[in-house]
Amino acid sequence: MFAPDVPVTGRFERALREDGLIAVGTSHGSMSAFSVEQYDVSARSIAAAVTSKERRAQFVPCQPKSETEFDKACASKFVQQYGGQLFRRPLTVQERDRFVTIAGAAQQKLGGFYKGLEFALIGMLDSPQFLLRMDRSEPDPAHPGAVRLDGWSKAVRLSYFLTNSTPDAELLRAAATGELHSEQGLARQVERLLASPRVEMAVRAFFWDMLQFDGFNDLFKDPSIYPGYTVAAAADAQEQTLRTVVSHLVQENGDYRDLFTTRKTWVSRPLGILYRMPVGTRNGWEQAEYPASSARAGILTDVSMLALHSHPGRSSPTLRGKFMREIFLCQRVPDPPANVNFSVVQDAVNRPGSTARLRLAEHNDNPVCAGCHKLTDPLGLTLENFDGAGGFRAKENGVSMDLSGALDGEDFVGPQGLGQALQDNPGVPACLVEKMYRSAIGRDIAGPEEPVLEYLVGRFESSRFRLPQLMRAIALSKSFYAVQNQTGLVLQKTVAVAKKGDRS
Repeated sequence: MFAPDVPVTGRFERALREDGLIAVGTSHGSMSAFSVEQYDVSARSIAAAVTSKERRAQFVPCQPKSETEFDKACASKFVQQYGGQLFRRPLTVQERDRFVTIAGAAQQKLGGFYKGLEFALIGMLDSPQFLLRMDRSEPDPAHPGAVRLDGWSKAVRLSYFLTNSTPDAELLRAAATGELHSEQGLARQVERLLASPRVEMAVRAFFWDMLQFDGFNDLFKDPSIYPGYTVAAAADAQEQTLRTVVSHLVQENGDYRDLFTTRKTWVSRPLGILYRMPVGTRNGWEQAEYPASSARAGILTDVSMLALHSHPGRSSPTLRGKFMREIFLCQRVPDPPANVNFSVVQDAVNRPGSTARLRLAEHNDNPVCAGCHKLTDPLGLTLENFDGAGGFRAKENGVSMDLSGALDGEDFVGPQGLGQALQDNPGVPACLVEKMYRSAIGRDIAGPEEPVLEYLVGRFESSRFRLPQLMRAIALSKSFYAVQNQTGLVLQKTVAVAKKGDRS
């Protein structure tokens, strides 16, 4: 809306995650007093920069008749321009007059026209109309007695899904003219946004959320055990996986399932230490490929995945298996009982010659633990040749490791076998569809939407698991724009159409 170097100085609270997604949790989260304070701190820093002597010519669309007297026409133009962008719709007359009045009152008290604009902008940035995405409905002329999202709400929903940002000028224009209410007009905007570089931002944001990379904020590794795991390496580990995802799924339009087996990746100098790979680029990134002789293949063997789901001083087959079940297969693994004795698993130092597989086997003798460990450990143990920081190791406690595993009755060995098992499992793409749809609509799936989900899974499969095609199918579906009221979800013939195999 302004410029990348306009400062945002607030410190924001962690978002609420619900059933694996922040995009769903934020629809239920409340705003604390601390959050309001931090939004106001940010609003003040942004407004001060925009109206500063150095930047006002860049951002203020008019010049006042005098800098010491109030110019209502110029203030109105400023409020109308930025209010419409911030609220993602035209301001009402009452809203416009309110912020123009704020500008006039601030100018009179502080003695400067631009000070007045600064406080008007602070007011708009602090408004719930900016901070919250609010759906607005209107009567649906095609279905008497029913309602639909208005054009502005459709534009907002579409833009945040396909670009992870506010609607651009062209999308707002289409909302104003009613184009988004026609199939042809909506399709034109969907194709335009999917062809834009901004779609990469949306894919990044979705996978950052799905892969739960906010967990890096609390991640700690014992530096005496893992000296190569530095702050720079932790930041680059996330970027490596996201770069791989975006380049494979968006730039190359690749098969989603191949993310679990591809040897193509990106590396930086800090990561080169952990991967024991030479990196010629001093500052920045370069494309690379894991050698055929390497144990690494697919994003499951990235440092980000391995380190995030391990303990500070050791690996964790259970945590790794749990994350694979929940993130890639949409299967819920219960938390351990409060009275579980973890000392047997943790004590590797005083048990020479033991491995994680042998120590975890003792949990299988406990019926309280066995049920969950039979879900997690057969997957996580296949990654045991990677330590708690994601570095490769050939042995544990001087003992060669058994890397055999199983998924849904299919046996395999090692990380490459694990990647192939996930690539072949039909639950993996179905899980992605569910997570992306839930992320797009910002809530859990309602009962009437189950056929819609089945339809989207079929469309994803028929596209040979190409992510842009899945995003297109979601963005063009009527269910994506369904109105939710106090009594439930209003789908308006969505299910009936989906059952015919047409666009839902």
